[in-house]
Amino acid sequence: MKRAAGWVRAYRAAFAFLTLIAIGYQLWLRTGVPGFNPVNFFSFFTVQSNLYGAAVLLWGATLDPSRRPPLAVALIRGAAVLYLSVTFVVFALLLSDLQEQLQMTVPWVDTVLHRIMPLAVLADWLIDPPHVPIPFQWGLIWLLYPIVWLAYALVRGALVGWYPYPFLDPRQSGGYSGVALTCLGIAAGALLFTGLVVLIARLRRAASRTSILADGGG
Repeated sequence: MKRAAGWVRAYRAAFAFLTLIAIGYQLWLRTGVPGFNPVNFFSFFTVQSNLYGAAVLLWGATLDPSRRPPLAVALIRGAAVLYLSVTFVVFALLLSDLQEQLQMTVPWVDTVLHRIMPLAVLADWLIDPPHVPIPFQWGLIWLLYPIVWLAYALVRGALVGWYPYPFLDPRQSGGYSGVALTCLGIAAGALLFTGLVVLIARLRRAASRTSILADGGG
């Protein structure tokens, strides 16, 4: 497995730092708001998925993934693609007019975290696809983190009376049955995205190998 080209490492570092700056700036602004709770801020799936995505991009930009098992590298990168894709779609469908409630009050920060970073990580997956196929059953491992996060959000919400998103709050979603219905819909979407991430990786890997053979590099 070859290390990524210089321009790939450069854009990975650029998007990672942009995301970290956006989160840091929004956090700095929110610290001056009465009643601000940093635990709440870092409980948003948006913040967590963006931090993970930035860490993965920085890892790909500054370290040599070729020294790690190829499947492990693919799974680590694929998780970022899935989580940020879910962030992008859920925000677009359910949360796009709730910036104040989501504590993303700065327009450019909102754009970076909910639009630019998800697209950047997906583009990176297409530009530099994994060098090994990912079995679908291994891709299902990616769903463990969202499940743990959901359990955390619901349990903590019941204890402290605050939920990261309105669709998780039974007071705003018609009770726990409404919460469960929305979560099942998101889970079905996440399962679909898992299959798409795996499929895209396989198609791009096959296309890359075909291109190399056509150029006489096989």
